[in-house]
Amino acid sequence: QVQLVESGGGLVQPGGSLRLSCVASGMIFRMYAMAWYRQAPGKERELVASITRGRGDSTNYADSVKGRFTISRDNGMNTVYLQMNSLRPEDTAVYYCNANFGGMELWGKGTLVTVSS
Repeated sequence: QVQLVESGGGLVQPGGSLRLSCVASGMIFRMYAMAWYRQAPGKERELVASITRGRGDSTNYADSVKGRFTISRDNGMNTVYLQMNSLRPEDTAVYYCNANFGGMELWGKGTLVTVSS
């Protein structure tokens, strides 16, 4: 069964850090470009960060998270990570893992990140 399972969300104070993980199964992980999206209440889902397939030599970030978030992948562990530092209340959202291969997309169910004091 092909699936993506996110973890690592939770409640964190402004300025804090979290690391999200997304474990893939039932697929040849290294063949997929991976990304993290987020959706805040009342807003559309937006791309946060992406990483190319294979060794992940290229990454891309939304302007709002540049310099604070880092996406990485471990093909041996079938896992993509999102390290989030200097978190802000506006980062509060459900974060979704996305896998893309030739236009075929897979989505996880999401993990909630809440940034609040």
